[in-house]
Amino acid sequence: MLQRIFADRDDAGRALAEHVARHLPEGPAHGRPLVLALPRGGVPVAGHVAERISGDLDVIIVRKIGAPGHPEFGVGAVAEDGPPVFDHAALSHLGLVEADLAGTVERERAELARRVLRYRGDRPAPAVSGRVVVVVDDGLATGVTARAALRWLAARGPHRLMLAVPVCSRQARVALAGEADPVVCLSAPEPFSSVGRWYDDFRQLTDDDVARSLAPAPGRIPSP
Repeated sequence: MLQRIFADRDDAGRALAEHVARHLPEGPAHGRPLVLALPRGGVPVAGHVAERISGDLDVIIVRKIGAPGHPEFGVGAVAEDGPPVFDHAALSHLGLVEADLAGTVERERAELARRVLRYRGDRPAPAVSGRVVVVVDDGLATGVTARAALRWLAARGPHRLMLAVPVCSRQARVALAGEADPVVCLSAPEPFSSVGRWYDDFRQLTDDDVARSLAPAPGRIPSP
């Protein structure tokens, strides 16, 4: 297990791609792997993974459900058209129940719908049934958004569902171990602090950045 600071998301993506390649099943039985990025930060990382493993690249859209008054503290997440997935330990710690977040869930669903349209246009969500699927993000702090994505995908019958990130908290790696096979995390430093702590350049990406990363990506799934 490495402990390193990545120069930027491209540096992280190149390093991660080599490790993902080692975990892929051999043989063409299940076709080209499908690499699904969690926007925004996961997209440039996933582009390098898709190129290295000759996979199709697309996105899975997930929105974090933040705690009241502390939106950066995720207590749940919602993926695509799926139900919200909550961290019940976090809710209990804050003295909250799911119903307390109903308004936040609706706002995040609206933003999710906007991003689906912006990133995917009129293309349907990628078909995952029977495929090897690799979910990629730029890092995991609590893992709540990745959990929502993995559960949404698992319900759609992939042959194998993997999660790959350059850096993660040890807590998140353990919590997600049962959600994907395997969880590939290059670095799980302790203390963790935040994902951005482990990048020299961790600038915030825009919708235009995502669109540019997806448009020329090798193997991107074409519009129907």
